[in-house]
Order: sequence, then structure tokens, then C-alpha cells
Amino acid sequence: MRNLNKTIIGSTKKIIKMNYQNIDINLWTQVGEGGVGKTYVHPDNADILLKVNRASMSDEATVKREVEVSQHVFGLGLSTPRMYDIVRVGDAYGYTFERIKGKQSLSRICADNPSRIGEMAALLASEGKKLHATTCDTTYFPSHKEVALKAISAADFADAADRQKLLAFVEGLDEAPTCLHGDYQTGNMIVSGEGKPYWIDLGWFSHGTPLFDLGHLYLITQVYSQFQRMCDIIHMNREQLLAFWDAFAEAYSGSADHAAFDAEAAKFAPIDVCYISYQDPRPEANQMFGHVVHTMVEKYY
Repeated sequence: MRNLNKTIIGSTKKIIKMNYQNIDINLWTQVGEGGVGKTYVHPDNADILLKVNRASMSDEATVKREVEVSQHVFGLGLSTPRMYDIVRVGDAYGYTFERIKGKQSLSRICADNPSRIGEMAALLASEGKKLHATTCDTTYFPSHKEVALKAISAADFADAADRQKLLAFVEGLDEAPTCLHGDYQTGNMIVSGEGKPYWIDLGWFSHGTPLFDLGHLYLITQVYSQFQRMCDIIHMNREQLLAFWDAFAEAYSGSADHAAFDAEAAKFAPIDVCYISYQDPRPEANQMFGHVVHTMVEKYY
């Protein structure tokens, strides 16, 4: 879901040019589309899918890192579809990966059957606690704290005084080897037809305090849910997203009274806004981001 400047988070290693299979996309059948790109099924093998990112994210370095990250996460024992090969799709790059039969995202399940929101929120909380109990490979995955400091500094759509408060807060955080998804939300967990959950879209995997992940989910469900474009991407309306957070917070915190938990997660939400470190060509969009940051900083700092 994130659309960030890869120069902040991405690997700085030089990419060695490889010869990849160049496929004819016209032979593949599109079966999905999200905020990042499109998914296609193999013409001869229904167990293999192809992911092709939007043009701005379909370069070799971005795709190569996405594949490597998923392979590293799989190696940590976390549930994620197997990655196969990087391929050429015309002038762009994509990758093939394991198809999870009968899969649905938590977003789709909740949108199609709102009576299951509590069940799916509890699942994301349970799997999230497992993720947040896993020690990360800190030699490969970036520090979320370091990434946050760079992102805040680059987020010139936000007021300078607000950014200083955020920087001071993040600088005071302890480093932690805890695994983080980085884009922890309902669209990035799928469930197979047999009920097994899988993490997907792992390009922002990192390590740090779990509150970075919780702040991201809070931002989407409590703040961004007021914008129709976000609801369209997530496939859930504001009422459903608010209900999801309420059930999630109770399950993750273990308490029906989760006001303190909410306030703690909310403090990380404006930091998350600053991850949008590219400049949107629409002045009104950057004005909106700055307003969101300022409102939350005034409320929680």
C-alpha cells in the first residue's frame, strides 16, 4: 500500500544486471489489482502467480529487493507465500510466486461479511503478536527508527515545528530487534481457503518497537478512513475500519478498555504519515498530509 521514496529505505547495494526470462503478459490472465500493481495467473500452471508493480516501482532494484525480503522473511519461519523468479515484462520487471488457493485478504473478508470483523481483527492481532515476538535479522533488515528519522526529515510537507517534535520523540526510542511488517494492515494478510494466514507485501519489513506497526494500523483505521480514496484501496468503509480497530485493540491489548493502548499507538501515527516522502504533484494533497500531521502532533505531543 505504501508508495514511498526507495532512496530512504531501499538497499544501497549495487544491482548486478542479470538476464531474466522475458514473458509475454498477453498470455497471462489478470486476477487481481491493488494499490501497488497487478497480479496475473500463469497460462499453464494455476499454482503460479505473477506480480507486476506500477511503472514507478517496477525497476530491477525494487523488484529484486521485494523478492529477497520475502525470502528472508520466509527464512525466519513466518508464514508468507514462496517466491520463485524475477522476470522481465517488456521494459519492466516482475516476479512469480506461490498461489495461495482460495485466498482472501482480511479486507475482503470484512467487507463482504461485516459479521466477521471481530474474528479477522483477532486474527491480525494474534498473528501480529507472533510477528512482534520474532527476532529480526538486523544485519539485513533496516532499523525502523533510523528510517523514521530520515523520513521525518524529508517530509517537508509538514510544519518544521511539528517535525522537530517528532524527531525528538523518535530519537528517544530504544532500538529493538523485533520484527515489523512495515505496512501492517488488513490488506496485507491473506487467508487461504483452508484458513491458513499469510503475510504479503513485505517490502517495508524492518525491526523496531511494535508501536510503529500499531501506529500504522491506527492511522489507516482511525484517520485515513475519513478519505474515500483510502477506503477504496482497503475495500472497507469507515464504519467497518473503526469497528476493526476497536476489536483489534481489545484483542492485542487484552483489555476491553483500550484507551491507553489507543493513545500510545496514536502517538506513532503522525510519524507514519511522514513515510510519504515523495511530493504529490497536487498541492492540496501535500496540504492534507501536513494538516494530518499537525492535528495529531497537537493532540498527542
